[in-house]
Amino acid sequence: MHTKENVMAYGGQRDHRREGGRHGHHGGGHHGGRRGLPLSELDPALTEISRKVIGCAIEVHKAMGPGYDRDTYMTAMQHELKKQDVAYDTKAKFDVVYDGKKIGSVTPDLYLGERFLLMVIARPGEIGGWERSVLRAQLRSADLELGLIMNFAERRLTDGLVRVLNPDKLNLNRRDEEEDDEDLEDDDDEEYEDDED
Repeated sequence: MHTKENVMAYGGQRDHRREGGRHGHHGGGHHGGRRGLPLSELDPALTEISRKVIGCAIEVHKAMGPGYDRDTYMTAMQHELKKQDVAYDTKAKFDVVYDGKKIGSVTPDLYLGERFLLMVIARPGEIGGWERSVLRAQLRSADLELGLIMNFAERRLTDGLVRVLNPDKLNLNRRDEEEDDEDLEDDDDEEYEDDED
């Protein structure tokens, strides 16, 4: 079983980190004012699953708050995901390939709805570049577009929520869409030319 913007991305709450921060810089918001890809550019089915997962995490965090270890939050998340009928896998392995040869594998914390990955952490401090790099590498191995990092140690979960994208997959999808659009235009042109004869 392998298993609109910033406000929408975080369960309907404002993301103050991207607005200059209300309480200073927390979580892992984008540094230097960088903005990520708008959710509207991702597959709607994918964003719907991510919203469900964020909703589950918010429920867990509301009930438990910060202070527990990572494994406790993982167990609570699995329970909440089951309650909300969100398919997940904790044992999914994805090959790491170099030069056409399998050289290892990665196992993400949670593989959700066969569409994206979730990394769960529970430690004080910002979500840093290392965690982002690890999740991005897992996304590349799994050939997936989207991953989330959730730090349950934050007082407000939204301060510990980071969306990570796989640029390789997104660029490939864009190229495929552009080629499909060109094919449609070519088909239309051919059809138009045929009608004139």
